[in-house]
Amino acid sequence: MSPSIPLEDFFEDIIAKSMRGRHLPESALAEKTGVPRDILARLCRGEFCDEAALVKVAKALSLDPRTLTMAASKVWYPRAVTLDGLAMFNMPYRDMHVNAYLVWDPASLAGAVFDTGTDSRLITAQAAELGVRIESLFITHTHNDHIADLDRLKSAAPGATAYANRAEPWPGTEPFTEGATFAIGNLRLTALTTSGHSKGGTTYFIEGLSRPLAVVGDALFAGSMGGGMVSFADAWKNNREKILTLPDDTVLAPGHGPLSSVGEEKRNNPFFSAEFA
Repeated sequence: MSPSIPLEDFFEDIIAKSMRGRHLPESALAEKTGVPRDILARLCRGEFCDEAALVKVAKALSLDPRTLTMAASKVWYPRAVTLDGLAMFNMPYRDMHVNAYLVWDPASLAGAVFDTGTDSRLITAQAAELGVRIESLFITHTHNDHIADLDRLKSAAPGATAYANRAEPWPGTEPFTEGATFAIGNLRLTALTTSGHSKGGTTYFIEGLSRPLAVVGDALFAGSMGGGMVSFADAWKNNREKILTLPDDTVLAPGHGPLSSVGEEKRNNPFFSAEFA
């Protein structure tokens, strides 16, 4: 849970995702905003060169100008989160990092793993050190960075059942559908389908720790969201209606970047903050 984990997306990534999702190439965005092409190109490259132009771009892309400007100014980072019963593992994958999580019931020490990252030995070693029994494995989605070490993890926890959304099945996992519930000791888990980045992307909402917890995969990042690789509209809608309607103190555990919370994202995420102003 180190605050040194960088944000997954810079302001230019946020702009690019919204451009793709709203089918607005640079030429069309320049025409819609009146921003000179050279200024727009610099903004799209990540040069915060003209705040007034950035505001015009934000409005054209249905992004919140205030929080997009904050992202461009690099003045926001989510407040540090510590939660007894949650361990985060941030692992290198090619030219980026990916997260996996161990969640356990502090009373019974029953545990579950969410995604695998690239080296599940880190997770199983931590579980062994804590005395946590890994009883289940939950997949947020089946992109390779999130399931790269699934076979080794299953071998290390042979008594654990692996689960994946029926809309995005994977060999060796048990399927479930929207609204399925599971137990992690005394903790209650509810599966929410938050598709858009992937066909069966899933958010796992967990109650019973000192704060509610949502493992969101690549649906939502601190200050941004996953690319709508299947459907940007579905991704945005599911984030808005299924994740950001959870209690404000819900800890958000994303597939990349640092931990955040529902309240933080409602205030500071350019894709959504205008909706909750």
